Amino acid sequence: MIWKKFNGESVTLPIIEEVEQAIIRESEKGHKLKVCIGTDSQVKGHTLNLATVIVLIREHHGGFMYILQEKSTKKMSIKERMLLEVQRSIETAYSICDLLDLYDVDLEVHADINTNPIFKSNQALNDAMGYILSMGFIFKAKPEAFASSACADRMVH
Repeated sequence: MIWKKFNGESVTLPIIEEVEQAIIRESEKGHKLKVCIGTDSQVKGHTLNLATVIVLIREHHGGFMYILQEKSTKKMSIKERMLLEVQRSIETAYSICDLLDLYDVDLEVHADINTNPIFKSNQALNDAMGYILSMGFIFKAKPEAFASSACADRMVH
């Protein structure tokens, strides 16, 4: 699993070390950080493309992100796909949450799931919300889930 920066450059360190260095660097510049993690997916033909992002938001100073892209050929329902996205986000959040606690950085997990019942993704909303909240993470769904619905969405191909 190779994480990348937005410019396409591969991250050579384990992601937890990369994020720690970013927190230290940004803190030294006086920036207060928040981390938002989200995953989005798209089906193209028989291939499921997934992108998970770790977005570091600098309060009043923009942000930057790390991206992990994956491919799968497993066929799944929309609900399974939404829950796979949530699972990827939770795995990522869980891998860095102790680090974020250490540096007192807030964390949100964003799900690319619509709160409006007319959308197909809504059928996974309660399960996704329960899964994320039961892991102790702050949950955001559309339209507040920009990490998944905007950032990860642009990285899926």
